[in-house]
Amino acid sequence: MRLLLVEDDLTLARELQKQFKRDGFAADLAACGEEARHLGSEEAYDIVILDLGLPDVSGLSVLQSWRNQGQTVPVLILTARDAWEEKVDGLKAGADDYLTKPFHYEELLARVQALIRRSKGQAKPLLESRHFYLDEDTHTVMFSDGQQEPLTGTEFKLLRYLLLHPGKILSKSELTEHVYAYDADKDSNVIEVYIRRLRDKIGKAYIVTKRGQGYVFTEPQ
Repeated sequence: MRLLLVEDDLTLARELQKQFKRDGFAADLAACGEEARHLGSEEAYDIVILDLGLPDVSGLSVLQSWRNQGQTVPVLILTARDAWEEKVDGLKAGADDYLTKPFHYEELLARVQALIRRSKGQAKPLLESRHFYLDEDTHTVMFSDGQQEPLTGTEFKLLRYLLLHPGKILSKSELTEHVYAYDADKDSNVIEVYIRRLRDKIGKAYIVTKRGQGYVFTEPQ
């Protein structure tokens, strides 16, 4: 999953970026409103964490501009402003959730995961197939027969994205955009390598190749 963190407190932003990367997110940073507005309009994100008190343009103005453009990415407002009127303004502007500072990272992570699942039409708290589920805390595939298969960071991010889009053809370029951060060295051909590794771990039948189009996660018969 690819995440945009809009926060002008660089100490906090870099610490959160490090934690999100540890938990399998490709996390980009924006320290001002104009940079955030540009990245949110041009890049493919699965969720945005947005501070309201930015040094140039307010976070609320950034959010409104995205929504006016038709951007539907889930947005979680993270701010020190805790007046109920400001929460209402944020939600009316198009925010999907609101968390005030100070906060516990574990709660922020849980809210982010829930927003992403709901935005992809996944109501269940677990990402699962008929014969296994993905443990997002340990980055492990847990099979119904009790077996476990640990995943590397990229394998985890890739399988999570596939599980969030069952039955949909996902091109290599789309997978690349949602697995790697903005400043990463993106090579869509590497996706083939990780798809092969995932097939070795969960079974070849789960990931079907659509020649010239991409890959589909499906339940084997």
